[in-house]
Order: sequence, then C-alpha cells, then structure tokens
Amino acid sequence: MTISEKSAYLKGLMDGLSLNTETNEGKMIAAIVDLLGDVTKRVTDIEETTIAISDELDEIEEDLDAIEDYILDEDDDDFDYEDEDYEDDWDEDEEEPEEGFDFGDEDTTIYEVQCACGEVINFDEETLEKGSIVCPNCGETLEFSLEDEE
Repeated sequence: MTISEKSAYLKGLMDGLSLNTETNEGKMIAAIVDLLGDVTKRVTDIEETTIAISDELDEIEEDLDAIEDYILDEDDDDFDYEDEDYEDDWDEDEEEPEEGFDFGDEDTTIYEVQCACGEVINFDEETLEKGSIVCPNCGETLEFSLEDEE
C-alpha cells in the first residue's frame, strides 16, 4: 500500500466509525487524519519532483557522454598515428629535460650522473673532459674518467 492509499484508508476508517468530531478526542483524530492527508500530498509532490529531476540528470549525463565522445574522437583525428612520417623515438623511461636547460648543439651528448644524495646531474662532454663536477644539492665533488667509455 502506498502512502496515499494509507492516508485515504485512515480517512475512510474515521468516516466509517462515525466518530463525533465535536468531542475533544474526535477533534484530535480528525486533525491528525487531516494532517496526514496534507503530509501525503507533500510527500507525493516531492517524489514526483525527485523523479523528474533524476530523469533530467540522466539526460544531461547522456549529453555529456556524447560531448566527451565527440571531443575525444576529434582529438584522435588531429594526429594520425598511421602516418608514414610518424616515428616514436620517445623512450617512456626517459624524463623530459627541465625547462630552461639549454643542451646547446643537438650533436652534443648529454651525460647524467646521480649523486649519493639522490640529485640527478646532467652535464656535457666538456664537463666530462674536466673529470669532475660539484653536486649543486650537497656540494660533494663527483669524479669520473673517460677510460670506461668504450
């Protein structure tokens, strides 16, 4: 039984019992049944509104999904991975260089060393020929030689 049906049943029960609404008890029961009728109408209205809002939200979600699919499809069309000129030279383990660090000539080899403090230091062949570098993080001098290069 729904809340509306229960409220209607109580009103019918009150009318069927032929309660005297002139007595204090009769007035009280009539007021309670009347109040239950009003509450039932409010709850029913709220349920209907909630269902309407839920339906609207479902439609909005579907629209957003369609927009997302359209945007993602458009992004995929911007770059053709099947193009013959496309070469994936990027090593996924390789980190991007920090902005502002000038590697100079593209033919220059850049070396990388990790200090005991954990700082990763990039340097070029000129620094390698000097044989050492000072860690900017902890100030320790790191020494290396060219003997192991080949």
